Order: sequence, then C-alpha cells, then structure tokens
Amino acid sequence: MSPPPDRPRGWPVLEPLDRPRAGHPSDEAQRHEHPPGVERLATRREVLGRAGRFALAAGGFGAAWKLLSDPAGEKAIEKPELVRLRAGGFAVPERPGTPRLVVVHGTDPERMLRAGLDLLGGLSRFVWPGDRVVLKPNVAFDRSPSLGATTNPIVLAAAARLLREAGALEVRVLDNPINSPEGCFHRSGIRQAALDAGARLILPSPSEFRTLAVEGADLIARWPMFFRPFADADRVVGIAPLKDHNLCSASMTMKNWYGLLGGRRNQFHQKIHTIVSELAFMMRPTFVVLDATRVLMRNGPTGGSLSDVKPLDTLVVATDQVAADSYAYEMLLERDPSKLPYLELAQARGAGTRAWRTLQWREVTV
Repeated sequence: MSPPPDRPRGWPVLEPLDRPRAGHPSDEAQRHEHPPGVERLATRREVLGRAGRFALAAGGFGAAWKLLSDPAGEKAIEKPELVRLRAGGFAVPERPGTPRLVVVHGTDPERMLRAGLDLLGGLSRFVWPGDRVVLKPNVAFDRSPSLGATTNPIVLAAAARLLREAGALEVRVLDNPINSPEGCFHRSGIRQAALDAGARLILPSPSEFRTLAVEGADLIARWPMFFRPFADADRVVGIAPLKDHNLCSASMTMKNWYGLLGGRRNQFHQKIHTIVSELAFMMRPTFVVLDATRVLMRNGPTGGSLSDVKPLDTLVVATDQVAADSYAYEMLLERDPSKLPYLELAQARGAGTRAWRTLQWREVTV
C-alpha cells in the first residue's frame, strides 16, 4: 500500500483496527453486536496503545506522549469515506398527461403489473436496454408469504421478468432483513422467485455497506447504507407489501427503504415518522409498486396469523411514492391519512404529494 501524497517515505503504516467477522451473522446476539455496515470500534486501550506505537515510530517519546494524552483516541481512528447516490436520484422525467398513480385490481400479478406500467407510459419509459436495475422488496422477517409480512414472491418474480423483458442487463434483488438474511430470503420465497426470474440475489455483508451522505437529512445525514449495488445502478424499483405497523401505523413504499440502512438503526424507532420521511428524501426511485395482493391488517409488522391477513388482489404502481402511500392508507387500510405524520413530513421534503386526488391517476381491473 503506497503512502498518501503528504506522508514521507518510510512512514510506518499501522494495521487496520479490528473489523466485524466476515459474512452476515445469523446469530441474533452477534448481529446486535456487529450490525451490517458498522465497524467495531476498538477499545480505548487498543486505540491508545496503537496511537502510542504510531507516535514512537514517527519521532520519539514527546510525540508519543501527546498522542497518548488524546482522551478519545480520535487521532488513531480513520474517518469513513463518504459516498452519495447519484444527483437527482433514479426517477425519470414526468410526462404531461400521463398518470403518476395507477391502481390495478386482478388475480394475475404479471398482467396487473404490466397494465399499471402501460398506463404510466410503458416499460420503455422506465427501463432501457443495458440498464442495471435494483429491485428492492421487503424481506425483513422469517415469515411465510401467506402471512403478508414480506413482499409477495409472485409479484417480485413478475416485476423481475418484466424488467428483463424490457432489456435490463441485470436485475439485482436485495434487502437487509431484521432476522437472518438467509432464513428470510428462503422462507419468504423471495430467493427462489428472484433466481427463477433470472435476477441476481445480493445478501447483505459488511463489504456491501458504505457511509452515505444525505445532504439535508437530520437523522441519516451520515449513515451506513447497503450501497455497493447502487453504485453503478441505472434504475431503482421499490416493491413493498402494504401492512400494519405497530410503530408508524403502516409500512408501505417509503418505509421499505429502511431495509437499506445498516448500523444500529433501531435507534430510529424513537423518531419513526421523521426517519420514514428522510428515507423518501434519500431515495428517489424510478417507480414503486405497493403490493396489496394480501394485506396484513393488524399485528404488523411481523404478523403470524392468517386471521390478520386480508386478500385485496390489488397493486398500486406509481412514480410518486408519497401519493401511493397516501392512497393505500386511506382506500385500502381505510385509515385517515391526515393522522399519519410521515406523509406530511415527506411532502414537506419534496418527496411527493399526499394529495393523491389532485394528481392524474387511474384505476382499472384486469
């Protein structure tokens, strides 16, 4: 490893501080101790010891004492490199006269999704030959698809096939689940659905995370994100289940981006509506699909009983994720959107509009 330009030749190079074990631990205690995207900070003793050795090698006892007197050990900790999502996000330009929200009822997810995209302007508006597309489902829990806690694998497979049909070079399916990733992707059916549709499955590991800079955000202004699959992506599609949520009332398309965060993200539960609005500000997708084929009406987000699930046989396809969530909260969950704070917060951040009736929108049955 060559020294930085401002470091003289012969300058000693320290070994990096301890890092979390390779892979993504399935043991819950280990996952809590080493969350994806977070390097384990060295102990104060480790930091001070290494700082002292560094100073001694660099020029004597006086420099060593100065470093050893650094109470936080900050001079021995390398600051993470910041990355950014591409300017403007992954959205395509709006088309005058074209709906921004389409509600499709039916029993064949592929036909439903195709109909929705056709009304939004057609697949060719969103995906071009050679595009690399990230397809982000919700695979947060180790649950069977019938329980409604995760994206319907049939809907995901339909989306992946349509994206490939449009000429996508690669469709990348990924999430950072709360439970064991391997178990969640397997039991939810998402793993097999993605592979059968010709998509690439990417499981979270520490090497996939980078510290993302989100200018204008408060909670996630600098935060570890499942970033590497987005670094060269051309399009991003969110495909989220509609479900009840005990903290934020409902988990929909905007809340789906929570699965991209690394680190100790559970601290955001105290400001859940703020974080959901910041996620919508962080990620400007190409389009979103709200999966309401079967809906977890209560006891979300994990569910566990078929008695909590209601079949609605509906997909909401939209270029405005705030409008999609507002429509679904009111018309499908039958709740008052004026009482869901993150809708107003996201609108205030310019992520979309909660006044979905003011948009051009369509509702069809196929």
